[in-house]
Amino acid sequence: MRVYLTGYMYSGKTTVGHKLATRLGYQWADLDQMLETTFHTTIPIFFKRYGEEAFRKIEQKLLHSTADLDNIIISTGGGTPCHFDNIEWMNQHGTSIYFDVTIETLLRRATQSKKPRPILAGMTEEERSLYVRQQLAQRLPFYQKAQIIFPADQPDIDQLVQLVTSA
Repeated sequence: MRVYLTGYMYSGKTTVGHKLATRLGYQWADLDQMLETTFHTTIPIFFKRYGEEAFRKIEQKLLHSTADLDNIIISTGGGTPCHFDNIEWMNQHGTSIYFDVTIETLLRRATQSKKPRPILAGMTEEERSLYVRQQLAQRLPFYQKAQIIFPADQPDIDQLVQLVTSA
């Protein structure tokens, strides 16, 4: 079984995905980490050097490389399901789960994060709120194509395990 976790940044895909994999005895992978390891760079540097189009093409190749993996939880980047046919591909090659989190929770997590995202750096609270609201609104139609929508403001790992094992 392959499980693809989707959702906006700070929705919990990495933290909860790792816990889910441990509970199920599965492997865990993160597409962003795969890209950083493969290219020996960070996502922000890759974006700056090569641009978003190159990033999205590489991201899609890495996503497709997971097709032969089994018993794995894959945390995708926040934009992964929104480009090319990625969400449809995930639905065909595994189980996709959208981590549905309120704007308030996303903004609180962004403010409290020990790993702030460069894209939000230097923004005032109002600017950050507007940016997150607008981008989430654009991405929501893709996220909602996931096979399972999981409320992740206060994620219940037992509930998530049950959803995955019954999928």
